[in-house]
Amino acid sequence: MEFFEWLAASTLAVELRRSATLYMFVNAAHILAIGLLVGAILPLDLRLAGLFAKVPVEIIAPFLSRSAGAGLALALLTGFCLFSVRPADYAANPAFLAKLGLIAFGVVNVLAVHTGQGWRTATIIGVIRPAVRFSAALSAMTWIAAVVAGRWIGFL
Repeated sequence: MEFFEWLAASTLAVELRRSATLYMFVNAAHILAIGLLVGAILPLDLRLAGLFAKVPVEIIAPFLSRSAGAGLALALLTGFCLFSVRPADYAANPAFLAKLGLIAFGVVNVLAVHTGQGWRTATIIGVIRPAVRFSAALSAMTWIAAVVAGRWIGFL
């Protein structure tokens, strides 16, 4: 609880609460970051899962993966800023906790895929192994669920 009190009293949180304009821009950046993340990860996951077979995975996978990574980094940064405004409230919100769990699972999934031989095989010669297909389908469901949980936060 001390951390939440410290965070809520930080300059970042105070300025975000004080300036509706600053808060709006950080919130907009968070939404754009989520758009970049999901807008890159879903087409990649769908391709890896077996759809759009005519699209060369070895060409699009590195680009879409880096784009999703940039979106994730920006979403985490802006999300932390937004969290700082009311940390104790968010930490007690089941939808927020679900969102964090889903994001953590999504990140672990992508790390497992990217460190495995299946990712290298897909990005070098375009052959997608069944384990990568499964992880991609799981990834698509996870990130969609994280977006739904994020929207759910405001309703609880």
